[in-house]
This record gives sequence, structure tokens and C-alpha cells, in this order.
Amino acid sequence: MTIEQDLGWLPSEMVVVGKPWQHVEITDGCTSFGLAAFGGVVVEALAKEGVQFAEAGGRPDRLSPAKKTAERKQDQDARVWVLAWTIGPRIGLTLKLNQGWDWADGPPRMLGLISGFRVYLFLFLLVWATEGQNVNLFHQTEQLGGRKFFNVMDYGAVEGGVTDNSQAFLKAWNDACQWRGMARVLIPRGIFMLFPVVFSGPCKGRIAFLILGTLRASTEPSTFNSENWINFRYLEQLTVAGGGTLDGQGPLVWPRNNCNNHPCRTLPISLSFDFVNNATVAYLRSYNSKNAHIRLFGCNKMDFTKLRLSAPGDSPNTDGIKIGSSYRIRISRSVITTGDDCIAILSGSREIHIHKIFCGPGHGISIGSLGGYGNEHDVEGVYVKDSGSKGTTNGLRIKTWADSHPLKVSKIIYENIVMTDVMNPIIIGQNYCPSPPCNQQVTSNVQISNVTYNNIRGSSSSKEAVILKCSKTSPCKNIVMNNIKLSLDGPGGIASSYCENAVGVTYGTQNPRPCI
Repeated sequence: MTIEQDLGWLPSEMVVVGKPWQHVEITDGCTSFGLAAFGGVVVEALAKEGVQFAEAGGRPDRLSPAKKTAERKQDQDARVWVLAWTIGPRIGLTLKLNQGWDWADGPPRMLGLISGFRVYLFLFLLVWATEGQNVNLFHQTEQLGGRKFFNVMDYGAVEGGVTDNSQAFLKAWNDACQWRGMARVLIPRGIFMLFPVVFSGPCKGRIAFLILGTLRASTEPSTFNSENWINFRYLEQLTVAGGGTLDGQGPLVWPRNNCNNHPCRTLPISLSFDFVNNATVAYLRSYNSKNAHIRLFGCNKMDFTKLRLSAPGDSPNTDGIKIGSSYRIRISRSVITTGDDCIAILSGSREIHIHKIFCGPGHGISIGSLGGYGNEHDVEGVYVKDSGSKGTTNGLRIKTWADSHPLKVSKIIYENIVMTDVMNPIIIGQNYCPSPPCNQQVTSNVQISNVTYNNIRGSSSSKEAVILKCSKTSPCKNIVMNNIKLSLDGPGGIASSYCENAVGVTYGTQNPRPCI
């Protein structure tokens, strides 16, 4: 009899308890799975998030809140054949079992009680276990899947948050990068001090950087020579995950991060990706970054999901995610609370998909600034859906320099967005000037067109809830406003809108009264 059950994603905070009989622990991305065999199957899992899975053999017992062991009593003919274990695009783990005995009492079940998450990784595991027979599951896994772990502790890493571990991390990375199968660099639980480091490719196979513990940045000014703290570059098929934390220690150095009034060295960005393709970043927390939390440049087909990026609302330049010269970037199911842009979409960005993001505090989701430099490229295809902002200075913003170089911004869709106490819920400004004085007598050469606002609702903390201040020489074209419901939060009457050089159409409910 063959059974097949989708278990959903399994979190990183899992421990497989060893037994005196044969067992194996397999960790991949944010997952950990243990299997033991002795005339049946025993699976035991512990996780801080609660029940994970249990029961592989016999009638299922009742699951307990923190752990559960399912055990098949010994049987002369007992045997289990694990045909396949895969983690793939369907979001989940599939385990197929062929049981070699009569199941008169009904088939076994395997239960999973955790929500799903995508890890684009395939592992095929073949195990045959009979009573009294020992099978080296890990050896078979390595042979079939080419999987190997590179624990930084084996390379001299020191936990405690005091000693720099950059060299130990690099040694582990370099060995993993040469592995022709599926390499996994593992940072276990604990606090690890890490000076600025570059993890570079190309590598010989797929590679994952699994952070289970906390990486702590240095606050020594002598380590600020790089613009990045942790930098991945020139890589294909990268996964960065694990449920761990990046501690930027920003509060100790933020006074150095104000370069508007005097020359200074910019502080390191916490996590940077340069020329990385087909990658996933998931289940990480970054807090108190010195500069931006995450930056992308020259990247293609990257997915970011289940992230928590946080810094105080008054922290300088702590953007959540900055995207430049990149294609098909997807950001979903994350919370971003910062002192600057929640997400900044910069020159050369195309096909940027933002879904189920919460912003606040901060400056909201921004396209730009654009046009300030001569080597910039068009921005095309930005889709922001099913998201919200609370207490931000801006909600949905497009900003270009007044004295700008020719550029185009087009195919922008904002849909199903909720604003709560946002100062400028909808704003296009083509006279961006962060450091006056600027020449406001010239008009922007950035052409904005085909921008749709659909089902935008909530409250504005300023009277002008909609501001479309476009260029006189390059007016905004094909602006679509459909079902806008923005009320003024507080005294002052009703919300209003303001337009300059904007051409478009409106549909459905319009509050405030439209100006196009």
C-alpha cells in the first residue's frame, strides 16, 4: 500500500532526537527532517513553533503540543520503503511510503501542521529497512542527491558575539562552493560576530547559506571600509534562509550616517546581492541595520519572502529593500518597519512584484528617485498588490529629479492597498530635491505613463490625500484612478486632491474628488 501526504513546509527550528537505532537528520533551507528505522519507522520532531508532524507506521496516536513520537510495534515482516522525498515548487514535502505488511487497521498517516513556503530544491531518498538491518541513510542521501553540509564550527568559528568569524565563514563557503552537488553552509544557533565579508561565485553546484543563529555586525569604524556587510555576488541558484537574525548594531553608529551636511563614508548595507540569479531569500530577520537592510544590483529572478526588517522610524537611511538594474524580483509576505523607504525601486528595474507587504513606520513604497544621473535606465513593470502602510510619510510614491536626464517610468499597477494614517497616500512628485538648493525653474525629463491605482482605501494624515505633481515638459499620461476611498484622519474637513500636468481617467468611487 502506498500513501502520499503533503506535509507543507517544515521550519528551521526543528530538532530530531537521536535514538540508539539507525537515524538520519537532513536539513535543507528552512527545513529539517529526521527518520529512524528499526523494524518500523520512528519519527520524532521538536520545534519551538509547536506540533510539526508525527506518525509513520501504525494507527496514529494523538499529537501532543510540542513533540510526538509515532512508533510501529515490531513485526516479523515489518519493512518500510521510502520511495521519494521532494521539496519543490508545489510548496511542501511529499513522502511516499510502501508498507510491507497488512494494514487491516487502516493506513498510516503523516500529519503536518505548518503553513507553506517555497524552497526550489529536489531531493530523492531511497531507503530499505528491515528488522535487524542497519542502513546508512545519510550515505545514501549524499550519493543520490549530492548533498553535503559545511558547518562553520568545523572551520574554527567561535560563538559568543565577540570574536570575528569572517575567515571561518569564508573557508566554509569556499569548500561549499567547490562541491558539485547541493552544498549547505550551516551557521548553527548562537551569536557570531562577523566583520564585512564577500561570498563570491560562480560555484560548481547549488548552494544554500543557512542562518540558524544570530550574525552580529562590528561597530569598529576600521571595519567600515566596505559599503556592504554581508555580500553575495556572481551566483546562480542560491538560497539564503534558516530563520536566523542579522543584527546590524545600527544605534551605535547612526550618528555617522548623515552625509547631507558634511563629507563622510557611507555605512555598510546589511545584506547585498550583486549579479545573483535564480535565488531565494526567506525566513530571516534583520534589525537595526547601519544603512539599508537589503540591496540588489544586477540580479534576475530572485524571490524574497517571510522577512522581518526593522529599525526605528527616526533611524537614518535604513531602507528596507533597494532594487536597481534587476529583473523579475518578487517580494512577498514580509513586514518592513524602517526609517526610510520600505521598498525602493531604482534605475533599470523591470518586472518587480510586491505582494502582501506591510510597511510602517518609514517612507512607504517608492519608485525612484530617478533622473539624477546620466547613466540611468527606464523602470518598467512594477506591481504592488494586497499590501498596506501605517504611519508612513508616503504610501505609494513616484519621485524624479526636476533637473533630470531623459528616462521613462511605465506599466505601474497599485491594487488593493490599505493606508492607515499615511501622510501622502498617493503621490507623484517630479521635483525631488532632498538637499536644497535645487534648480526648481527646470522641469523633469522623466516621462511617467500607464500608472493604475485600483482599490486604494484608508486614511490620510494630511488634507491632500492625492498629489499628482507632474512635469510640464513631460506630463504624466494614462493615469487610471479606480475606486479611491481615502478619508482625512482628524479635523480639517474632507480630504482633497491636487494635480499638475497629469492626464488620465477615473472610474468608480472617488474620494477625494479627482483632479484629473
